[in-house]
Amino acid sequence: MDVMVENLQVHVEICGIGFPLLLLHGFTGDSSTWTPFCSVWGGHSKLIIPDIVGHGKTQISEELNRYKIETAARDLNRILEQLGIEKVDVLGYSMGGRLALTFAILYPEMVRKLVLESASPGLETEEERKSRCINDFKLASFIKEEGIESFVDYWGRIPLFNTMENLPAETKKLIRKQRLNNSPTGLANSLIGMGTGAQPSWWEELNQVSCEVLLLTGDKDVKFCRIAEKMMKRLKNGAWISVPKSGHAIHVEDREKFGTIVSDYLSNKN
Repeated sequence: MDVMVENLQVHVEICGIGFPLLLLHGFTGDSSTWTPFCSVWGGHSKLIIPDIVGHGKTQISEELNRYKIETAARDLNRILEQLGIEKVDVLGYSMGGRLALTFAILYPEMVRKLVLESASPGLETEEERKSRCINDFKLASFIKEEGIESFVDYWGRIPLFNTMENLPAETKKLIRKQRLNNSPTGLANSLIGMGTGAQPSWWEELNQVSCEVLLLTGDKDVKFCRIAEKMMKRLKNGAWISVPKSGHAIHVEDREKFGTIVSDYLSNKN
């Protein structure tokens, strides 16, 4: 279905029954990221799966302000309002995890439980954010100048996704096909507006997050394991699970384990 939010047509997939679970994909992903979990989580949760602005079938906006992470969080809130949903569990992966945390900080009354897969609260210092913004602008220019196929080839080879080389050839083919379906303008604008350098740092706000929070990292993803360890020192109601033999994209690399962990957590079996 499509939901109109301030002149932006947002594509949203819905499946399952039960307490609402808002699912937020990563950069270059779309709602199909979570399709395999409809049969896993749909028995206990109503899955609400938007294509985040700049991705998938959601309308591509030329206005960079529409891609700011605070604006994207506001849009999610308005989508939930239109669906008549007052409270949700939220699960986000990578970029979607940063958006999920932003949503929980800006709309704390809306969130029951928060699951962050390979996500961070952003960069702590202004110097780090400025440096990252410069790199993201360069990458956005690369997308626009070289095209989506060249970018997808590049993105699939970055060290963050090294462990995905071990996936079956058919799985890698499907991931590439999905990434290629994105708009180069949408991805470029997403990098500029919602990149790690562009978003506010939420490190100081972590101790204000009152809902239960589960951090999930792959034990081969050293960078995000360190981030999770640091986040745990600031979260009041945090738990952290490091999944063996997995990298950044646990939901792809060990789908069964990931699905079970999330189900148990949402059902209070953890």
